[in-house]
Amino acid sequence: MELLGKTVLSGVLAYSMHYGALKAYSHFCIPDGTLGFIRGFLTTGSPICQTMMSVVTQTQTSYSSFVLIGLSRACVDIFMQDKPKST
Repeated sequence: MELLGKTVLSGVLAYSMHYGALKAYSHFCIPDGTLGFIRGFLTTGSPICQTMMSVVTQTQTSYSSFVLIGLSRACVDIFMQDKPKST
């Protein structure tokens, strides 16, 4: 059970970092509106905005892998239920 808890926690952590970095990037680097569009020309190349985008990219990969592995495991469990266990 401890392994399952750690697995779920790591998925929640990856998603939370992804969501938070996207929200921060949207708010600070490319705000809404015409002024935000103009400001984005200056801010998107800054080190902070580049770091946030890097966090978004890395956590996207981690979270998608987490979901893919989880779904694959669920499918294996479903299909292996009907198989008789060999002794």
